[in-house]
Amino acid sequence: MASPAAEGDAVSAGFAELERQQQLLASCTRLYKQLEEHFASLERGLAARSDSLRHKRRAAEARASAAMDSLRRREASIDGSVSRALDHLDDLASASSVPSDAAAAAEGVAESLRAMCARMDSAGFFGFVVARRKEVDALRAEMPPALKCCVDPAKFVMDAVADVFPVDRREAKNPTDLAWACVLILEAAVPALADPDPEIGAARLLVPRAARERARGMAREWKEAAERKGGVEWTKPPDAHAFLQHVATFAVAEREDRGIYRRIVVSFSWRRQMPRLALTLGLEEDMADIIEELIAKGQQLDAVNFAYEAGLQEKFPPVPLLKSYLADSKKTSCTVSDNSSTSSGQSGSNANKKEQSVLRAVIKCIEDRKLEAEFPLEDLQRQLEELEKAKTEKKKATSSASSGGSSGPATKRIRASNGGPMPPAKAGRLTNNACVSSTPAATTFVRSPSHTSYAMASPYPYDRPVGHGLYCNQSPPAIREPYVYPAKEVTNFAPGLPYSSPPISYPHAYGGYNNGMGAYNNGMAPAFHQAYYRLSDYVDEHSKQFFSKCFSFVDHV
Repeated sequence: MASPAAEGDAVSAGFAELERQQQLLASCTRLYKQLEEHFASLERGLAARSDSLRHKRRAAEARASAAMDSLRRREASIDGSVSRALDHLDDLASASSVPSDAAAAAEGVAESLRAMCARMDSAGFFGFVVARRKEVDALRAEMPPALKCCVDPAKFVMDAVADVFPVDRREAKNPTDLAWACVLILEAAVPALADPDPEIGAARLLVPRAARERARGMAREWKEAAERKGGVEWTKPPDAHAFLQHVATFAVAEREDRGIYRRIVVSFSWRRQMPRLALTLGLEEDMADIIEELIAKGQQLDAVNFAYEAGLQEKFPPVPLLKSYLADSKKTSCTVSDNSSTSSGQSGSNANKKEQSVLRAVIKCIEDRKLEAEFPLEDLQRQLEELEKAKTEKKKATSSASSGGSSGPATKRIRASNGGPMPPAKAGRLTNNACVSSTPAATTFVRSPSHTSYAMASPYPYDRPVGHGLYCNQSPPAIREPYVYPAKEVTNFAPGLPYSSPPISYPHAYGGYNNGMGAYNNGMAPAFHQAYYRLSDYVDEHSKQFFSKCFSFVDHV
């Protein structure tokens, strides 16, 4: 029979084993839950990916079906389009009379453009557009129908912009930037190159094969020039816009160049035509990513325009984006205002203008997108009026402040009636309005007891000419010589005490200065003279040391 001690050890060992089994079971349970959660997350990820692929497959099938339908329609319309094009050429050939330049100029912009297009005068056409930059709206309206009068619109347009695009070939050293004219002409060429079938239109551009190859070469030349300048992001906005419009106009977009197109679109997203060009260049699948990138960069207003152009306003609601854009702009303007509080007022004025521009842009976006019901304009218009009022009041305050200083008559110093010298400008600031003569009378001078002769202190005496006049048009002694005081002052001189008489004698005509220091209520000499005496001591001492070292060096050599 086992002893009680052995039984106790067995019981303890049993309980220890149970505890170990319990810990093992808890560990297994925890691992099972972790594995279960992991597999559940994998299932959710697979389901989400499956849904995304299913959605993309449906969208691709829909696009493929639409593309096939479009191809069938375009194939069926080829004969009709060719017939319409031939009829158009016959109409152009049958036009027997072309108005002269003088008559065309007299008849207006439209007739002038038609006449030059009918003659295929590309150089004159480009010069005409450049000379009428102020009539952009009229040119934008009249150029598309005028370009239809060309026998070969594609060749005509490329010849017109050839001196400026893809690279500027003008001989001028600093030529005027004319990329805006290229953009205007290339935009107007799209309706002229569109299929005459109204159901197809710009979906099929009638660009001859030779013209399309030339357009591709021009696009490659522009890309090479941009890379030499540091990349497409470093090009001027009008130049980059002209490149994208050129690619879209002649339908020469390349799949491998979509990365370049996207970089340009994102870099210059604030230009009005960029959302439309992005879709034309085949970036419809990247529009959601482009919008998210614009939002991350704080360009919510541009993101709204891209979302509406791509039909993604439900995925990217415009109202929250516009409110976020206003909040970010407000923070920026507040930061600029804080910085401008310690700088010039120009920064504050610029911040006011920027805030007004932001409000106007948001108001225009709301009006264009018909969002007044979701985002009322009253508050924005009130803020805009307050900013304009503050700007007006600031201008009035600035103008009144600038004119206030010169509103009263200027105080003039009048020459004495006896033909004497002009009193100094600061004489009026004295207590009794006494004047100081500009040419004081000559006075007998003696050496100051606080100075020693330089010739006595240095073994190398030398002479220096008298320096330029420093005070009251009277030249003092040479700077190497000690300053001297009037004899009367030297006899009564006591360091640290007020002067009993002025250090310089003044004529009685300007009274008050030679009469017991009447012009100085504090009984002290002018601070100018005291500073001059201290400066003279300093210069004498250091000049002695300097020349002593120089002469010692010469003797040593």
